[in-house]
Amino acid sequence: MPGMTETDAHGPDRWVQYFARRGYPGARRLASGMEGTVYRLREGTVAKVWAGRAPEDFDLTRRLYADIARHPLPFGTPRILDAEEYGGVLVSYERELGGRPLRSDGDGRRPARDLPRRETDALLTVLRALASVPGSDVMRRLVIQGDDRPLWQGHSRFCDALAALVERAAGRNRDALAAHVPQLADVVSRTVASLRALPDRPESVVHGDLVPPNIHLDEAGHPVAVLDFGFCTTAGDPAFEAAVTAAVWDMYGPDAAHHTTELTRLFARELGHAEEVLDLYRKAYALITYDLFGTGPHDGHFRWCAALLR
Repeated sequence: MPGMTETDAHGPDRWVQYFARRGYPGARRLASGMEGTVYRLREGTVAKVWAGRAPEDFDLTRRLYADIARHPLPFGTPRILDAEEYGGVLVSYERELGGRPLRSDGDGRRPARDLPRRETDALLTVLRALASVPGSDVMRRLVIQGDDRPLWQGHSRFCDALAALVERAAGRNRDALAAHVPQLADVVSRTVASLRALPDRPESVVHGDLVPPNIHLDEAGHPVAVLDFGFCTTAGDPAFEAAVTAAVWDMYGPDAAHHTTELTRLFARELGHAEEVLDLYRKAYALITYDLFGTGPHDGHFRWCAALLR
């Protein structure tokens, strides 16, 4: 879940009591985020109490996880074991994923200015593995957060679908963004034209939110789990995944710009992506996500997107 943080349970809440009645007396709350709250029920099983997710949308998530699981990966990915509704709230029962987050929000650790080899190797492992999972019909039916339709609706190429989303998203709160991005109309038109001019590329699953809390490592530093698909998940160009990862790995730290540059060069060299394409996809990402958490300079993500577009 984007924004998910680990937390200790301060006494039982109503969901702890609910899971106890369902036969899980040891249930405890693990973490909360935009999509809901996760509870550990017992060894190997967790439950997710969803916030605002309609059951018909959730079925796509279940099928997405199944599509990914059909392909051998060097780390675990979510698997939904069962689901139910209680009081109008969706509850899913899922396989517990092992390891520990590479970094957790609020744990006080800042990445070193020069990212350690352990970290960059883990990122390359994850990016290469996800690029091996081919795009599927289910992935093309997913809606990027903030939009009102499946990304691929009416399109047969990822770059065209993304260009259309850039135009829609830029129009959602155009005045707010234009106040902080000079000549926004030109920025949008150049980005759209450049996306549509890209050649066809093989499509794979795009996670879209590979931030440190969503990659779990074992004691040796190897990725053992990638979680929280859904924020910006689709079928698309692996270069888009690499571009977004380089941008969001460290968005607000004192060395954030250095890390983006370092990772962009690494991904270009090791994964064969053109740096100018990675730069283009980063602009597209800023234009499709700038207003998801706020529409003014008080919001950190908005400020980050506006600065990138300037």
